[in-house]
Amino acid sequence: MKKYNFYAGPSILSEHTIKNTAEAILDFSGMGLSIMEISHRSKEFIAVMEKAQLLFKELLGIPDGYSVLFLQGGASLQFCMVPYNLLVNKAAYLDTGSWASKAIKEAKIFGEVDVVASSKDSTYGFIPKGYKIPSDADYFHITTNNTIYGTEIKKDIDAPVPLVADMSSDIFSRPMDVSKYALIYGGAQKNLAPSGVTFVIIRNDILGNVSRPIPTMLDYATHIEKESMFNTPPVVPVYAALQTLEWYRQKGGVGAMHRENNEKAELIYGEIDRNKLFEPNVKDPEDRSIMNVTFVMNHHYKDLESEFLAYATEKGMVGIKGHRSVGGFRASIYNAMPLSGVEALVEVMKEFEKKH
Repeated sequence: MKKYNFYAGPSILSEHTIKNTAEAILDFSGMGLSIMEISHRSKEFIAVMEKAQLLFKELLGIPDGYSVLFLQGGASLQFCMVPYNLLVNKAAYLDTGSWASKAIKEAKIFGEVDVVASSKDSTYGFIPKGYKIPSDADYFHITTNNTIYGTEIKKDIDAPVPLVADMSSDIFSRPMDVSKYALIYGGAQKNLAPSGVTFVIIRNDILGNVSRPIPTMLDYATHIEKESMFNTPPVVPVYAALQTLEWYRQKGGVGAMHRENNEKAELIYGEIDRNKLFEPNVKDPEDRSIMNVTFVMNHHYKDLESEFLAYATEKGMVGIKGHRSVGGFRASIYNAMPLSGVEALVEVMKEFEKKH
């Protein structure tokens, strides 16, 4: 039976990425050695790192003056690296979910934090609007996609101060204007690679303003100067990231991925809105994530929740249980999820409706 991977992260990867990475683990570049055991200083791996950085810039249209870094520690380490390197007097944050809240907590260690708006009181069921970004902030931080709650900021914000974005779960899902951002970061385990590598896109001129001493490993300037080679990088995840980037280019780039993502999202949200058994967590279509679709049983059918989860799992739908803080269901339909996977889930939802 065909199984479809709807886990939120680590999550589905393209067959291209899995196959090529598996082959490199056995024999990398005809060297007779595994990618897991070669030196990161070898010319063969340096070529991998350089090509991955170039493809990042090509696919996202990253302007001159920016660096692409491959680091470690996940997005969680970036929660402290961002304020460590950028916060002088005050930072502004938009609170749209658990990960934004964690980033805010870390930033408060380094200085004043202005939370310009929050949807916490509504279980993060919408993206706040109508807030004002303080012009005296050192930067404004957003989390573009909220995996737990299923909300997403789908447009590039015009900010009067440097804009910083956690794009862990929606990078490469839509075209974007990188020039509007001072720094973009994210864990790779949604739309790029296995867990273990973190990407950072940084405008080089935003550094050097803080007076505090920064530990060498936590200083972005260190990694820019050493081109992500200050210490041993996560070699296998970087190689897997390169495979994903090549797959994106073969597919037609970020624009093509965006069209596919919209088609998948429209299909599953359409079924949730139509099917009497279910209802969406996010009511406003404008705020609905095209990466993480969250939904629950209609309140008249709450007693069927466990039965539907068991039924869907039996039919090959893997990882659709919602996060414990929200409950219900979550279908993560990242770039590597084929349309056929969403079609299969929708068919399961229709079949379950007929049963009841």
